[in-house]
Amino acid sequence: MDSLTGLRVLVVEDEGSVALLIESMLEDLGCEVAVSVASLTKALKAAQTETLDFAVLDVNLGGELVFPVAEVLRGRQLPFIFSTGYGRVGVPETFKDYEVLNKPYTIEDLRATLLSMFNNGRSLSDA
Repeated sequence: MDSLTGLRVLVVEDEGSVALLIESMLEDLGCEVAVSVASLTKALKAAQTETLDFAVLDVNLGGELVFPVAEVLRGRQLPFIFSTGYGRVGVPETFKDYEVLNKPYTIEDLRATLLSMFNNGRSLSDA
């Protein structure tokens, strides 16, 4: 996969300005932000019910960790990346095979990480 155009994404980010920046970058890459949420409860509901192609998950949502959402997405065979200031050390071993994008990042970093995610076996055909 070399294009992100038209892909529906779930954005989970609790910092409003950061969420807007991520959404803007994704839209500039051609993605459609299907839903953007700031809490674990809303993220879980969206992960269970929304029609998505992938997700961008902040690890820490106001003190709650996003890993239950990651479990739901993994169960649905939907690809996702972690977006975090903690780096890989903030992600449990159970998610070691998933991409981690360290904040702050550029649109080029986001694009490269997403393309790597899709080209490393987590393509839409697997979903």
